[in-house]
Amino acid sequence: MTLLLDTTGEAVLRQLAAERRSDGVASGLALTLVASFDEPRRDVVEEAVTLAAAAHPCRLLLVCRLVEGASRTRDRLDAEVIVGGRLGGCEAVIMRMQGRLALHADSVVLPLLAPDVPVVTWWCGPPPDRIATDPLGVAADRRITDTAQADDPVAALHQRAVDYASGDTDLAWTRLTGWRTLLAASLDGPDSSPPVAATVTASPSDSSAALLAGWLQDRLGVVPARIESASGALESVRLDLADGGAVTLTRSEGCAVLSRTGQQDRVMPLPSPTLGELLSEELRRLSADVAYARALSAATGVPDLERRPARRVHTWVDPELAR
Repeated sequence: MTLLLDTTGEAVLRQLAAERRSDGVASGLALTLVASFDEPRRDVVEEAVTLAAAAHPCRLLLVCRLVEGASRTRDRLDAEVIVGGRLGGCEAVIMRMQGRLALHADSVVLPLLAPDVPVVTWWCGPPPDRIATDPLGVAADRRITDTAQADDPVAALHQRAVDYASGDTDLAWTRLTGWRTLLAASLDGPDSSPPVAATVTASPSDSSAALLAGWLQDRLGVVPARIESASGALESVRLDLADGGAVTLTRSEGCAVLSRTGQQDRVMPLPSPTLGELLSEELRRLSADVAYARALSAATGVPDLERRPARRVHTWVDPELAR
């Protein structure tokens, strides 16, 4: 690990190349992962990207931008260049930017992107209102946000639909993988009766529950009823079938109980994935997630999201002037 204090982007690029030569690191990278975060989330981000990089050989560019009072602060860039160090067997640059430089992070980050591989940008924290105003998002092929981190997750989900472009995704959607797998499997059979109604029991402010309801609406053609859960979490999904029976999936202490009329209950694992596991799952897909787009469209009422193009044009916004 090499620490560069009050440095320049050119010096960081030279040091990264030198570290790669001295450590003999192979150049077989699958992607570049750019993570944007605030200083208090640094440990959380490092833990998550370490797990994700173990499954996906990548170059990590971790960017902490201090934009508050940027005009009154001297421009400064501090960086750590790590190759095969504490973040695992990957190439990593951790950058801390302040002053006006923080508003132009792309001037440092873009030259550090690994050549000829996809770019994924992840915001650890509340998602931006408009990704087009963040050059780190505009430069990416895939963009990962997390509406659950917003003050109002459901409002943030609607904003993600308004701002959607092909290639966007949300960790609130990734958290539903286990639910969607079990529900789909419960209806997979030659004698399975089609659902005619659905009920989702969860908190009204849970963006994952809203996306699950949108997914059920898109796939089944029914508008799920919503019941507020006592725990404030996503508790259960009930599907009423055309033959008069019902399928209910209920979560309890890391397991799911699948109940079906006329059959014995089955208990299956349904753990809560860690942030690193969620990120690693999203990095498996580097193309547009059409299922997410259709679920988001159904959940928010914004039509035809899956038909939107991936291309974005950067829109310059000075945060201080905007305030």
